[in-house]
Amino acid sequence: MEIIADTTQFYLKRETAVAIGKFDGLHIGHRRLLEEILEQKKMGLAACVFTFDPAPAVLFGLSDGKELTTREEKRVLLERMGVDILIEFPLTGETAAMAPEEFVTEILVKQMNVRFIAAGTDLSFGAGGRGNAGLLIKMAGEFEYEVKTIEKVRFDDQEISSTYVREQVEAGNMLLAEQLLGRPYSFVGQVVHGNRIGRTLGMPTVNLLPAASKLVPPNGVYYSGVLYHGKRYRAISNVGYKPTVTEERVLGVESYLYDFHEEIYGTEIEVSLYEFKRPERRFDSLDELKKQLKLDIAAGAEWSR
Repeated sequence: MEIIADTTQFYLKRETAVAIGKFDGLHIGHRRLLEEILEQKKMGLAACVFTFDPAPAVLFGLSDGKELTTREEKRVLLERMGVDILIEFPLTGETAAMAPEEFVTEILVKQMNVRFIAAGTDLSFGAGGRGNAGLLIKMAGEFEYEVKTIEKVRFDDQEISSTYVREQVEAGNMLLAEQLLGRPYSFVGQVVHGNRIGRTLGMPTVNLLPAASKLVPPNGVYYSGVLYHGKRYRAISNVGYKPTVTEERVLGVESYLYDFHEEIYGTEIEVSLYEFKRPERRFDSLDELKKQLKLDIAAGAEWSR
């Protein structure tokens, strides 16, 4: 996948099918939109995703900046889906003030060589968010591109949105979050050195530190899975600060992998949280912690999806 980031100066030679949006979480509503541009690959068009970086809500202070998918995670997911080109367009005071008509003519038509646009009914772009699917359709005849509007996808009679998914993750409702996302809620990152307490207790673990921008569910123990080198391992994970073994306030995701004995420091893994098991708590001693970890690991071995 070609990634164009941190510049407004680019030109795509290939004719493109474009989807525009933040795509935080890449939930099943987003995927419905992306299916349309991926289908256009059969017509010889390049499937192109256009996002703003940072998102408008972050730029204008309307969001805490916490994301369902980090920039790096979004790149991984879009490449897996078959997207050809990802544009992370710098959003500044100047680019945010661009008239929507100018965005269509200068960016979509001239720079992106657009021939097909998949637009959600809630799409907004340009100064004041005045650009929408209606404007794209109005200008389509002049510039000879096709527009297909996509209605919001619903789940149990509720519109799926990144906000709705975020509410479920914040509440620890991982099973519902997975249904809305079309995949488990996950963290992608490099394995880092921990305090080796797990190894001392005879239960070695792998650790990763979520990005500062990543939305983290409630601290606690989760049934989970770890993807490493294309293979998924059953696991059980602790999200939190490990209060029994350290006073440091470093938020981490620590996972015990079943039937796994490799040293993988510095390599990239993906940890998927399937279901919340119990809250994180402080134990009075390492012996008490070890007993609880054994119970957690035994429960994880019996748990099934």
